[in-house]
Amino acid sequence: MKVFCGRANPTTGSVEWLEEDEHYDYHQEIARSSYADMLHDKDRNMKYYQGIRAAVSRVKDRGEKALVLDIGTGTGLLSMMAATAGADFCFAIEVFKPMADAAVKIVEKNGFSDKIKVINKHSTEVTVGPDGDLPCRANILITELFDTELIGEGALPSYEHAHRHLMQENCEAVPHKATVYAQLVESRKMWSWNKLFPIHVETSHGKQVIVPPVELERCPGAPSVYDIQLNQVLPTDFTVLSDVLPMFSVDFSKQVSSSTTCHSRQFEPLTSGQAQVVLSWWDIEMDPEGKIKCTMAPFWAHSDPEELQWRDHWMQCVYFLPQEEPVTPGSSLCLTAHHDDYCIWYSLQRTSPQKNIRATVVRPVCDCQAHILWNRPRFGEINDQDRTDQYIQALRTVLKPGSTCLCVSDGSLLAVLAHHLGAKQVFTIESSAASHRLMAKIFRANHLEDKINIIEKRAELLTLADLEGKKISLLLGEPFFTTSLLPWHNLYFWYVRTALVELLEPGATVMPLAASLHMMVVEFRDLWRIRSPCVNCEGFDVHIMDDMIKQALDFRESKEAEPHPLWEYPCRSLSDPHRILIFDFCQPVPKQSICARGSIELRRPGRSHGAVLWMEYNLTPSSTVSTGLLKPLEDQGDCCWNPHCKQAVYFFSPTLDSTVLPGSSRTISYSVEFHPDTGNVTMDFSLLGTPELGANSGL
Repeated sequence: MKVFCGRANPTTGSVEWLEEDEHYDYHQEIARSSYADMLHDKDRNMKYYQGIRAAVSRVKDRGEKALVLDIGTGTGLLSMMAATAGADFCFAIEVFKPMADAAVKIVEKNGFSDKIKVINKHSTEVTVGPDGDLPCRANILITELFDTELIGEGALPSYEHAHRHLMQENCEAVPHKATVYAQLVESRKMWSWNKLFPIHVETSHGKQVIVPPVELERCPGAPSVYDIQLNQVLPTDFTVLSDVLPMFSVDFSKQVSSSTTCHSRQFEPLTSGQAQVVLSWWDIEMDPEGKIKCTMAPFWAHSDPEELQWRDHWMQCVYFLPQEEPVTPGSSLCLTAHHDDYCIWYSLQRTSPQKNIRATVVRPVCDCQAHILWNRPRFGEINDQDRTDQYIQALRTVLKPGSTCLCVSDGSLLAVLAHHLGAKQVFTIESSAASHRLMAKIFRANHLEDKINIIEKRAELLTLADLEGKKISLLLGEPFFTTSLLPWHNLYFWYVRTALVELLEPGATVMPLAASLHMMVVEFRDLWRIRSPCVNCEGFDVHIMDDMIKQALDFRESKEAEPHPLWEYPCRSLSDPHRILIFDFCQPVPKQSICARGSIELRRPGRSHGAVLWMEYNLTPSSTVSTGLLKPLEDQGDCCWNPHCKQAVYFFSPTLDSTVLPGSSRTISYSVEFHPDTGNVTMDFSLLGTPELGANSGL
């Protein structure tokens, strides 16, 4: 059956109706899930296997049959481990039907159909009894319901229900226990992901400062976790203010509660500083003795950093305190971890021998709109003074006396910069009421409410009346749009410029004046694992999973390049960067496609995992802003990526994903095409002189 799905095209701005197969979303989700990453996580798999074997042995030693309930079985791997360990029977619960179907095939292929029953239900819908899904309650509970925050996938409600309705008393659980840890730090870098800093502007009349509104300064921020690869944050980017504090533990072998609660730990600061950020992670113990442990600790808190396991399905957490607090050694402080059934958040209180302050468990909520409209990288981008200075220098060269400016970006401060640098009249477009309110607060805080006109409208629908009858002499854009995912989605600026051609003065200036798409072939240190099919995992054949991923990748949308923040995922360049497409914003969007064909020589030894693509914007002929590579390549090809933007990664097929040996070279040919009617970019890759092996990817 075919279904029609409506979606806004992030590049052209138009609403499109697409015909999709009814299973499209399922295949998309599977293709882009973390299953491959989890199956490559040898530490996780080994520890689970050891814990399961120990649990089965304990039950057998009591003279009982080992009846396993595996909630969220996924590929069925943990149930197969239990069957191999001697479990009498396993009930494998998987709510996602395509994944449950795959688990059935994997279980059959490995010869466990007589010991494993896959049940396609949510665990809270599973019944026990003669006519139920389970004939009786199980005595071993195996789960992998955890996310980076531990409880964000609903682990607590699932455990709570399982113990009440599906498990025997005194059952075994794998994992047995989880412990959440926290460390208080000061970090201007990370704090810049949460608060708006003052921005300095040098003008002919002296220094101006763009200050944040009081509402933004007082706002507790978004309570949601920011999960990142914390090992990629440099030690020089933060100051440790506390020891690593064990905040709370959950014993999964006993009744679990999902009720809102809090856990406090008293400590003394290690040094003076501003308490701003809580770094957090967890570990799981697979056995009651705590001998089999799997930890998410970053390198500085790891017992053996040399044995650090890279993983992307579980990372580390960054939480922001509602307000920064000065701390000094010798003072007594209390860090409190609050959680409900799905979320964790933190608060800091001062304590004294006479008074122990019990923190409230009310979850903080953003009331300034900024934390709802801007994500964490966008906060960091706006706070980047070097980037702002680059725009200031470019604006100085294009602003003329009497300029009428129109800023086309989402939540941009370019309009403020243009005003301070001498523009006669400034208009800025905010397409949503919420964004309009936020920018109005910022303008009022800087006494600019009468200087900058906010137009709440889709940019392409603008009329001369909206501009008070004035034509535009300077069209500005960062460009940044909240609907953009891939680098070229911000070409929406070009479509707006084309739609507004009748509103531009003859000879009007457009900034940026052009953009270019760049590409480079890379070897990833670890990121390749998330798309690498897994053939054998801890002795079990999961080749069916490989086939499933390949089937999913046959779907059009799954062949897209994917957005990834590459500052978190180190890689080496095997080729020089290539500029492959140029977009001239001084001209309207063309009717014909823009194509580029060529080849890239792999100059460094390594394994060619894929191509990274990014945009560079020419603000002026002499000023360029990159959304990707920030510095020239190191001798070994190590890359420095823009931390405020996601780059596009096109993972090569296994045929192209091959090793270049020292002293040898290979060449990969490419064909890249920009389609103006859709704003899509399609690309093909192949080894030079061989049939095309890439896929025409509707990006």
